Amino acid sequence: MQNTFSREDLCDLARSLLTKGGLAPEKAEVVAELLIRTDEMGVTTHGISMVPYYLPELASGNMTSEGTHEVVRDTGATMVWDGNYLPGHWLMTQALDTCMDRARTYGMAGLAMRRSHHIGCLSTLTRIAAEQGLVCYIATSDPSGKWVAPYGGTEPTLTPNPWAVGYPGGEHPVLIDTCASITTVSKVREHINSGTRFEHPWMLDARGRPTTDPTVVNADPPGTLLPVGGIDHGHKGYAMALHVEMQTQALSGHGRADAPSRWGGNVFIQVMDPEAFGGADAFVEQVAAVNALCRENRPAEGLDRVRVPGDGAHARLASSRAEGVRLPDEVWRRVSACAREMDVALP
Repeated sequence: MQNTFSREDLCDLARSLLTKGGLAPEKAEVVAELLIRTDEMGVTTHGISMVPYYLPELASGNMTSEGTHEVVRDTGATMVWDGNYLPGHWLMTQALDTCMDRARTYGMAGLAMRRSHHIGCLSTLTRIAAEQGLVCYIATSDPSGKWVAPYGGTEPTLTPNPWAVGYPGGEHPVLIDTCASITTVSKVREHINSGTRFEHPWMLDARGRPTTDPTVVNADPPGTLLPVGGIDHGHKGYAMALHVEMQTQALSGHGRADAPSRWGGNVFIQVMDPEAFGGADAFVEQVAAVNALCRENRPAEGLDRVRVPGDGAHARLASSRAEGVRLPDEVWRRVSACAREMDVALP
């Protein structure tokens, strides 16, 4: 079942919950806006559904409610920030604005950020830069988190380590958004909350046996999420995971060696200006040609067409703006319960 709302009502609800939870109003405004943009694109695991997870973090002080980041190092084209565990969505808007400005000056800019809080859906963020004609890469990890075993192992050691690329693609940006594990922590929570299993064996129990049961992560000892490639080719996802940990932790100078205990997000951002390379027009021409070849490819049996990453998000965004934002029952139940507990009116 789906529940449909106006974006304004959902933004108001998210903002009200976050401010009542103690987040500074100007930061709550940014977080709420980006959460609802995520729901509009159909990524409901990372939209307003995150608010019930953020509120306890605010209450405990694990998410910092006021202040700003610290600039640890700035060479012009490269930067290191300390996010002081401020809301990740708010920090990322500051980081993107800075990197986009620097990329237009230097051709590209990179920023490694340590100790951010959770930054949400990566394609929501890369889309901001892509719509301004820039190429944007974002990767994130949580050095306190342990959900994924290294390939060949059984003990949770790494996080899913998502990474995303967004770039101009003609009618709409190309939005590649994936991670080093087969599924995500949010999807595991969604299946646990709804009492359903995965369709495929994307988990390992504590003995290293494949399973469709998401609750193995709560067992003692816990199970893990499989890396991309699964049992037979999981070395590929394992390599991606190490790559992301290097970019987000080693380059920022803070990570698992420090044994942090707070839920957070280390981030690596790189923004490139096509004009500084082969030229913006040539970039769009080449991307459009590849996209056309892919979309015009004969579809496999049972499929109606071949899509380019970002096609689905574009279609869902258009539908959301025309018909309202759809939320699954499981999400709305949790958000509604949170609103009642906080004495915040529901739309």
